[in-house]
Amino acid sequence: MRSSKSVLLASAALIATAPLAFAEPLTGVYIGAGVGVNMASDADLSIDGALSPAATAAGITSSGKQSYQLGIALVGSVGYGFGNGLRSEVEVSYRPTGLDDTTGFGQRSFNVSTGWRATTAAMVNVLYDFPVAWPIIPYVGAGVGYAWTSQVNALSISTTGNQFNYRGVNGEFAYQGIIGAAYPIASVPGLAITAEYRYLATLDTDVDIKVTPANRPSQFLSGSTDNANNSLLVGLRYAFGVAQPAPVVVPAAAPAPARTYLVFFDWNRADLTDRARQIIAEAAQNSRRVEVTRIEVNGFTDTSGSAQYNQGLSVRRAEAVAAELARLGIARSSMTIQGFGQTRLLVPTADNVREPQNRRVEIILR
Repeated sequence: MRSSKSVLLASAALIATAPLAFAEPLTGVYIGAGVGVNMASDADLSIDGALSPAATAAGITSSGKQSYQLGIALVGSVGYGFGNGLRSEVEVSYRPTGLDDTTGFGQRSFNVSTGWRATTAAMVNVLYDFPVAWPIIPYVGAGVGYAWTSQVNALSISTTGNQFNYRGVNGEFAYQGIIGAAYPIASVPGLAITAEYRYLATLDTDVDIKVTPANRPSQFLSGSTDNANNSLLVGLRYAFGVAQPAPVVVPAAAPAPARTYLVFFDWNRADLTDRARQIIAEAAQNSRRVEVTRIEVNGFTDTSGSAQYNQGLSVRRAEAVAAELARLGIARSSMTIQGFGQTRLLVPTADNVREPQNRRVEIILR
C-alpha cells in the first residue's frame, strides 16, 4: 500500500509543473460517469489484543493477508472547468470485490475463503488537462475524501479447521491519484469519451474478527486492515453550454474582373494609329490567355458635332477596332460591336467640347 502512494506524489508534481495555457479549455459545469474493472491490492489484516490460550495452542497468530478477486468500479462526478486547463469535481464511487484467498495467521493454508468487500467513497478532486495538439486530451488529477469500507460475510477456514470471521463497516480518510485521457466527440459539442486509471486508498480501517480454533470456543477481537484499489475505467463526460462550432463558410468564387482596354482616336477620325494597334494587339493576346466568354467592342465620341453624326462615327470606330481584332485571329462571332455616340462620356463635358478621352473604343474581355 505504501509503495502505491508514489502515484499521488507523481500526480501532484505534474499538476504543479504543468503549463497554464490550454488550447481548448473546458469551461463551466460538466458531469461524468465511468465503469470498469477494479483490482484490489492484497490487504494486511492484523488482530488487536491477546489471543486466547486455545487460539495460541492451535497455532493461530495475529497477522494475515487477504487477496481479492477482480471486481468492478463505478464512478460518477460533477465538476467545473475554469477555462485554463484546471478542473475541480465532486465524485462518488463504488467498488465491490469478492474475497479470493487468505494466508498467514500461522496457518499453512486455507481451504475456504468466502465473502466480499465493498468500498464506497466520496471525493473532491483537482485535475489538469494538458494543452496538446492531439486528438485526445491527457489529464492528471488527485483527490481526497472519505470512504466507507464494508467487510461482508467474510469467512476463512484453514486446513486444520481454524476459522476466522471478519466483518464491519467503517469510514476512513481516503486519497486517490488519477491519470486519464479524453476524446472529444466533434459531432456532439461538449461530449467526450474518457479512459482512466485511478488509484484509491484509505487509511487503515477497523474490522471485527471472530477467531474460532477447531472445536474450541470463539473469541471476539478487534483488528485493522488496509484498503487499496487500482481501477481501469471507461466513461463519458458532458460539458454544458458548449456551442456548436460555426460552420466554415467557403466564399463563392468571385467572378473574374473585366479586362478593359481603351483605344483613342483623333478628332473626327475612325482610322487606327500605331499606338491604337498596339493596344488592340495586347487585348487580342490576353483574350487567349484567360477564359473569355465574349468580347465587347464599344465605340464613343466627344460632344462636338451633332448627336446623329456622332452615333455613326462611334459605330465606325467600333468596326475599325473589331476588324483589327479579326485580323489578329479573334472570331467576330465572339464580339459584340456597338456604338454609343456622345453618351457615356469618360470625362463629362458640355456640348460641343472636343475632349480627347471621350473619343475612344472600349475593348472589354468578359
